[in-house]
Amino acid sequence: MTLDDLRVFVAVCRAGSLSAVARELDRTQSAVSQHVKRLERETGVSLLERQPRGVVPTEAGRVLRDAAADGIAGLDLALRRLGDLANGDSGAVRVTTGGTTVRHFMSEAIVAFRRRHPRVSLEFQTETSSRSCFDALVADRLDLAWVTIGGPVRGIEQRTVVELPWVLAVHADDPLAARTRIDVADLAGISLIRLPHNSTSGTRLDAAFAELGIRGSSDTSVADWDTALLLAELGLGHAVVPARELGRGVRDSGGLAHQRTGGGAPPRAAY
Repeated sequence: MTLDDLRVFVAVCRAGSLSAVARELDRTQSAVSQHVKRLERETGVSLLERQPRGVVPTEAGRVLRDAAADGIAGLDLALRRLGDLANGDSGAVRVTTGGTTVRHFMSEAIVAFRRRHPRVSLEFQTETSSRSCFDALVADRLDLAWVTIGGPVRGIEQRTVVELPWVLAVHADDPLAARTRIDVADLAGISLIRLPHNSTSGTRLDAAFAELGIRGSSDTSVADWDTALLLAELGLGHAVVPARELGRGVRDSGGLAHQRTGGGAPPRAAY
């Protein structure tokens, strides 16, 4: 029994004629009849009853016709959807990331994706940490997570998309703003605007500072880089951020200056 057998049988039941279906499918009447006979051999019952003006399904034939018609309709819909997925004409891409990632890292890619796949939906879910992003991936609730790369995570494949140097963002009137270069010794005693302790970026930055022997005060914490830059612009502390953050999302007030860190500064931020 094949799907083609069932399709032909349903068509015969609807048309009430073997010859009509043969003409519709551009086949011989004998070939159409063979599909029906194969189904009758498989089921062990007679499925069609001949009448003077064509054929009608028997009681057993009506049972098979109704079940096959429902199944074929569902299969046809599924096959169309599969074709759309294969051609990129439907479906969804589910992405989890932090609150500012779309603005700073993904905007151009999102626009390009939408132009290429206008009928595919993009679903974004904000998580508060890399760990929660990984948990959502493992639970198969999402397709992709954009995170700051840390150590290996079991069951998760991580690929570096971009590596960025760290820069120090300070108020334009800060003494460090006039420097042409910022070395490790210059970071001692800074008032650091911290990221959350459970964030990968915050953890890596803290570890790098500790390894370099940098001691600084910290009485301000934020949840994202944009807020850190805003507070630095207001003169409320020093923000060490990936270079990509500068030039995007910063107000045009001229109140912010930045210096690239060097001389053994923290390693690049990888995303």
